[in-house]
Amino acid sequence: MLVKFRPLMATAAKVRATPAVAASTAAAERDEHVYYKHTDACHHLRWTAKESYEYMYARPWSRVVDFYADLVRAGAGAAGLAKLFGKDEKDYTLDTTEEKNYLTPSGKQTATISSKDRGGRWERVTFKIVLSYHGGSFDGWQKQPGLNTVQGLVEKHLGQFVDEIKAKQLEARSLPIEGCAIVAGRTDKGVTALQQVCSFYTWRKDVKYGDIKHAINEAAPDKLKPLHVLEVAREFHPNFSAKWRRYMYIFPLDEDAKLILEEEHSSKVLENYDHNIKPQSFDVAKVDKILKKLAGKTLSYKMFARDTQASRSVGPPTECFMFHSRAAVAKLYSANEDYKEGMRVMCFELVANRFLRKMVRVLVATAIREAAAGAGEDALLNLMDATDRRATAPPAPPEGLCLLDVGYEDFSKQRCFIVD
Repeated sequence: MLVKFRPLMATAAKVRATPAVAASTAAAERDEHVYYKHTDACHHLRWTAKESYEYMYARPWSRVVDFYADLVRAGAGAAGLAKLFGKDEKDYTLDTTEEKNYLTPSGKQTATISSKDRGGRWERVTFKIVLSYHGGSFDGWQKQPGLNTVQGLVEKHLGQFVDEIKAKQLEARSLPIEGCAIVAGRTDKGVTALQQVCSFYTWRKDVKYGDIKHAINEAAPDKLKPLHVLEVAREFHPNFSAKWRRYMYIFPLDEDAKLILEEEHSSKVLENYDHNIKPQSFDVAKVDKILKKLAGKTLSYKMFARDTQASRSVGPPTECFMFHSRAAVAKLYSANEDYKEGMRVMCFELVANRFLRKMVRVLVATAIREAAAGAGEDALLNLMDATDRRATAPPAPPEGLCLLDVGYEDFSKQRCFIVD
């Protein structure tokens, strides 16, 4: 499927930028920015960082934000997206029947050893908590002073389950009595999660699953929802025990976009090449082909990361194995009566053993940019060898990103929504 869009600058002009976006754009215009010099055949058709940024932020993101809010409110977790792809929600419902899925290999071996034979930290009880929260309602996961974060709310409401010894230690240091929630992966401001995983431990033996679920549910009704609470082995760690993470990015298409034939798109690219005109359309199928090249490979994604420490910019810390990477067009429906007809969107589904900071958002923006420029299917693979992160596009807006789920068993494509 190919989609034709309005000119980049004309589209961006119709959308009133937020103060933060306007300030950052103005700062970018004041500073001299040296763009990365691509040397391939379509280098002069590729959007600049500014053009890509303006195009991405000119989309009707409010529709996507409202859609995610409805999903969180429904409390179905990642299964709530099944209807978007014409699938049965029952086939994707969160399985909570097998506790063994949430134990690490070492945990499976030591779980049979009674805690009575051990002391200290082995006597504590660890709970695995699956959460769903709306990104537009919080300032990200990580707790920060003066900000409304998911971690801050969760830990505050877990404080009532802290054991007596820890409570006294916190009081002695004039600190609030709060629990400690360890998460599978921190999400940025604006990013939604449908099945985020965190853990909490306590030495109290009288804490019930339902008590924890009820406490978190009162923190922010309809915005933060606990889906499942389960006692797991002490060795369980939401981050280090995870084998894969799955993200979905929903990219809204123009409401007046027109479908065009592949031959027409090819001729447009050739015409733009002769007249040095930036493209105004991209092939959704081409985006899918570009993404599919990443699947089944361990690659260094340092060019697609942002805001990472220097120590994590080289070597194994930048390598990720991509299990699944696809894109497809879907129809986004809303409970709002003003949008009964629905809106066409392009959905990205990415599954990997780990993701770098802002990696998904940069991959989304760069894949669209490369498809619009008429680059080859190996476009993203070729950018892996770039020497500067300016070779990739600026991150796509966080409003479109959603952490679907985190897996602690071997990955299976049967749980994916976008498949052949």
